[in-house]
Amino acid sequence: MKKILNRETISYLIFGVLTTVVNYIVFWLGLKLFGKQFTLLINVVCFIVAASFAYVTNKLFVFESKSWRREVIRKEIPAFFSARIVSFLLEEAGLWISQDLLHADRYQLFGVDGIMIAKVVLSFVVVLLNYVFSKLVIFKKGQAEPDSASDPARSRKSDEKIG
Repeated sequence: MKKILNRETISYLIFGVLTTVVNYIVFWLGLKLFGKQFTLLINVVCFIVAASFAYVTNKLFVFESKSWRREVIRKEIPAFFSARIVSFLLEEAGLWISQDLLHADRYQLFGVDGIMIAKVVLSFVVVLLNYVFSKLVIFKKGQAEPDSASDPARSRKSDEKIG
């Protein structure tokens, strides 16, 4: 249980909830402002806003990848957004199926529109996929951090700890 509920997974859940809140607020506002006929386009905007928020919070607070060096960013950002695009496309396909094939907007549960319910269900799948991608690929420990041989400042810190 301690392997599952540790600082990393708890902080991922907290920032995942915040990312989801950002996503839902933008989605809800988009539906209110532009209407359901733009559901998929609105979801693209949600993705861009939420994924950008998620990158910064995951980098700094969840996986503690503190380096902003160019070579680190060049690896992390494409990997992060590529993985997010994969999970986003799954969500987008699920929304399309919900809206155009299942006509989920005809249904409500506790006053919540069927499209919003579909978005919530799909969000759980997306959160799990994004954690796996982030943990095992993007912010993999030791992958993005420069070694002390190539980073003189880091080497000095290591020397200070030893000496």
